[in-house]
Parts: sequence; C-alpha cells; structure tokens
Amino acid sequence: MLAPDAHNKSIDWVAQARALAPKIAAASDRIEAERRIVPDVIAALHGAGMFHMLLPPSLGGGDADIVAFNEVIQTIAAADASTAWCLGQQIASTQAAGYLDPKIAREVFGPPDGAVAWGPPAGAKAVVTDGGYVVNGRWRFASGSGHCPWIGGHSAVIERDGKPRLDDKGRPVMRTMLFRKEQAAWSDIWHVIGLRGTGSNQYEVRDLFVPEAYTTWRDQQSDRTNDGPLYDVPLLTLYGIGFSGVGLGLAAASLDAFMTLANNKTGRAGRGVMRDNPVIQSEVAKVAGGFNAARAFLRQMLEEIWEAVNKDGATLEQRARLRLAITGALDQSVRVVDFAYTAAATSAIFNGSPFERRFRDMHTVTAQGQAHMSNFESAGQALFGIEPSQRL
Repeated sequence: MLAPDAHNKSIDWVAQARALAPKIAAASDRIEAERRIVPDVIAALHGAGMFHMLLPPSLGGGDADIVAFNEVIQTIAAADASTAWCLGQQIASTQAAGYLDPKIAREVFGPPDGAVAWGPPAGAKAVVTDGGYVVNGRWRFASGSGHCPWIGGHSAVIERDGKPRLDDKGRPVMRTMLFRKEQAAWSDIWHVIGLRGTGSNQYEVRDLFVPEAYTTWRDQQSDRTNDGPLYDVPLLTLYGIGFSGVGLGLAAASLDAFMTLANNKTGRAGRGVMRDNPVIQSEVAKVAGGFNAARAFLRQMLEEIWEAVNKDGATLEQRARLRLAITGALDQSVRVVDFAYTAAATSAIFNGSPFERRFRDMHTVTAQGQAHMSNFESAGQALFGIEPSQRL
C-alpha cells in the first residue's frame, strides 16, 4: 500500500527520492542487463508512494504539485535514467484517473501496484458494439510494461457501421482503451542503445472487448470527473515535465562526474590536472551557465503554471513559455552530457564509466517527441497569439 500519510501535502517528495537514489544507483547495472526495472526497485518506489504522488487523496494519492514531480524525476534520473523514465511516464499517466469514473479509476490506480503503461499506435481501431468496443490494434514503446498491471491502447479510431466516427469538426474520434496486461500479446522489440531498462516493448490485441467505462481520451472535458488543478495540465505537457526531469538529472550527474574527473585527471605532459586547462574552465562555465539557466526557467514556469491552474487557468502565453522551458531544458541537457562525454575523452568510452551510459541514455531521450525542435514552432505560434494545433 501507499507509504503512511502519502496523501499529506506536507510530505517532502524530493527528500524521499533522495533517500531512494542510492538503492536505485546500486541496481542500475542489473536494470541495464535485465532490460527492466528490477523488482526490488519497483517495490521500494511503491513503498514510498512515488507512482501515486500526483493522484488525489480520494484515490489514495499524494496530491503533489508539478514542481515536486519534476524534481523527483531529476533526482531519480541522476541515479538511473531508465527508472526515472518509467516513473515519469507512470506518474503522468495517473492523470487519466481524472477522466474515468471514480470506481474504474480506483480499480486501475488504487491497488498497491496500480500503474498503467501505454504507447503510440502502429495501427489500431475500435468498433462500436453493445456496451463498449471490439478492439484490434498494435502499439509500441510501452515503457514500464514489465511492472504495470494495466495497459492502454492510444488513438484507437472509433468505427461504427464500417465508417470512422467524426467529431463536430469532422475529425476522427479517438479513445484510449484500458485493459489488463495479460490480455495483450507481447513482442520483445526493445533492443536499443539507451534507456534499455525501460522495457518499452510492443503489444497487440485481437478482437478484444473493452467496456465503454474503461475508455477515455486525453484532456477530453466531456470525460472529466475530477475538478482538481492537475487535470487542467494537458497529459502531453505532464510527459514533458517528467521527461525534461530525466534530461536534467542526466546532465547534472554527468557534469558532477566530469568535475570530479577534471579535479584529478592529468592532462598532457607538464599541463597539470584538467581543471587547470583554460579551455576546460571556459567550457565548464558555459555549459554550467546554460544548464542552470534552463533549470531555473523550468522551475519558474512550473511554479507559475501551477499557481495559474489553481486560480483562473493558464494563459496561452504561459503555456507557450512552459513549452519553451521544457524543450529548452532538454536541449541544454544534451549540451551538458555531450560536453562531459567529449571532454572526458578516453575516460568516457569504457563500459561502466560515469559517462557512456548517460550519453546513450540522453540521446535516446532526445528521440522522444518532447525533445523535438518542432516544439519551438508550436511555442512560437502561441507567443504570436496563434493557438497551435497541438495543445500546449
């Protein structure tokens, strides 16, 4: 069950993450080798209530804010990026609880191990039938599926009488289908350079009946059952808040490791330790400045957005600046990790160094949509007062 008093708003979630970090760091080689978050780490995270930190008290959750969420993920990512990635995705996914009937939300998220994994479709449709849908589809990248009892199938196009159902703007109606993990057939596709421990595999269902009550669609106000401020933050934005935390955590750990190395590693003959090299000094200052500015801007925007959704709601400009902060934090994180890896030279290239896995993990993070440069386009449109097609 959740940690005692996990619903207490006075709980220091970042301190709890710091307390878990040594255990997670010690397990990181096993996580990488087994390509999953190992059971003892999952048990520790559940025991501390981390997966449910954003859920409301009515569902046994911690009712935390988005600032704490981001900083928790930063802290865990410095210990192990795969763990932080899965935790970030599973925490963000609890936002679906506010768009489900409370009874169903309790069934999915209320148990001690309550969590959902899901991913984008590689072809999916749901045919309307009595009481629900008959679903056929394949999805990929279900991060954390190894420890999640529930699975979601996103973007299932709804069909009736052989035709897609359309909304009032002529667009296909989409739903996310929730079902138990054992109802899907799984394919082990996650053989990748980084974030190996996330187990982001492929899954498929054929002619699966899903009751209407076990479906929803992200941010759809007609589905909304909870008026809490969290549900005014779009799901994709929550992912960005979590995943930017992964990048910042990787960058902070990489920079710390490089500073330790530079204080001790001797450079070319007669030039002393690396820290005395003017080029190293200058580059460290530049990447540290950019990193800390990006992290501070992100925190500022998270605090501002959280205050806004607790009052009258965030403006378009505020939402644009948050998107800038999220994507900018990921951009600066890559710069820091790349600098540390390159400047460490041969010290970085060996398996088990403080740099090589973080380099691989960071460049896997950047393959995800939250880090794409197209996010700056959407933010720029919003800064001009144009509502972008993708909700910010």
